[in-house]
Amino acid sequence: MNHLFRWRRLARLMFMLLYFVINVLCASQQTVQSETQQVKGIMGQSFSFQERVIKTGNLLYGELGSIANVYPDKEGKITLEKRFENRLRLNNVTRYFTLSALQIDDAGVYTVENTDEGKKTTKFELTVYNVVSKPQVTECDSSSCSVVCSVDNEKEVTLTLYRGEEILNQTSSPDLTTNPSLHLEVEGKNYNSTYSCVASNPVSNETVLVPKCCSEDGHPNDADSDGMTLGMVISVICVLVASGLVGLAIYLRKRGNEHSQDSSERVQVDIEYATIIPKKRTDNQEERTDIPELESHRTDIPELESRRDNPNLTSVYDTLLLHRMAASGDVDTA
Repeated sequence: MNHLFRWRRLARLMFMLLYFVINVLCASQQTVQSETQQVKGIMGQSFSFQERVIKTGNLLYGELGSIANVYPDKEGKITLEKRFENRLRLNNVTRYFTLSALQIDDAGVYTVENTDEGKKTTKFELTVYNVVSKPQVTECDSSSCSVVCSVDNEKEVTLTLYRGEEILNQTSSPDLTTNPSLHLEVEGKNYNSTYSCVASNPVSNETVLVPKCCSEDGHPNDADSDGMTLGMVISVICVLVASGLVGLAIYLRKRGNEHSQDSSERVQVDIEYATIIPKKRTDNQEERTDIPELESHRTDIPELESRRDNPNLTSVYDTLLLHRMAASGDVDTA
């Protein structure tokens, strides 16, 4: 009797222990399933939610609920939400839900429901980042052997200055309207070291080497000085050549205007002295032949003889002679 009682008591203890173990295992499994995976995507690229769906399953997004589903014998589109149309698909090889052409506002919590055997859910919290831009060395002060490195600010961008592998300085700014920048002043004893400026975010990084603005003794680099001198010489030559061309153009234009003016004056002078205005005799005007002095002058001058033969001809000489005789009182012009 006592032996049977002990066996029952032992069986009850074993049952309670097994029940406790099963509850612990279920609770731990449920905890693993409810844990959200933090994942990152790159703007414009694709991202796969790594939970394989063989036959049936759903993809849920935040408050929108189910945005895609698959089940046996289903063909065509799996997307239920227009926002993800032509961007969301089930990869035929990996059997992962894949979202392409990522956008910044695609960030959020996604849940993959796998119903192949029972129901298994896996959550992913997706954050989308831009590729970080390349840092810029915006200043190079040779007088103090210093440079300033900066980068365009984006989400979670960090700017770091290195000397070799050693971090000299690091900065970031939660204010996206302010670009992070770092100032580096090179000491003479560290002149031969290599300096670099690195911009990074969780998905990418960009590196530029920091140029040396001065020599080991703290003076500007000879190469930089020679480059600046050559640049100044070329600039001066260009200015002089341009000035010479402008001056030559002005001179040629002025000379052309003067030449045109002289030609115009010469033409006017030739016209003034070459023009002959014939003087026609009126009907009531008779030729005066009763003046002896005039007759004597006419007989002595060949030009007047020719005019007597052809009274309609008037020459410059005739006109000048008559005016001269009229001025001296030898002929009456009335």
